Amino acid sequence: MPLFEFECAECEKSFEDLVRKSTDFSGVICPFCGSGMTKKKISTFASRVSVASISAPASSGIPAASCSSGST
Repeated sequence: MPLFEFECAECEKSFEDLVRKSTDFSGVICPFCGSGMTKKKISTFASRVSVASISAPASSGIPAASCSSGST
């Protein structure tokens, strides 16, 4: 189930909720005031990048600046 970010129109607080269907936000209730007057916020997504893939040295041993084909 995707996690969505919402804002309550009554108390103006933001919260997250797991929604079974990403097209049906009608049943989302504010956990702070109990209001059903909520709207989905536009939010960014998080991605996870491995540290090893960022700091791993090149396996070819050729510096990145060296792009020659070896023929002159």
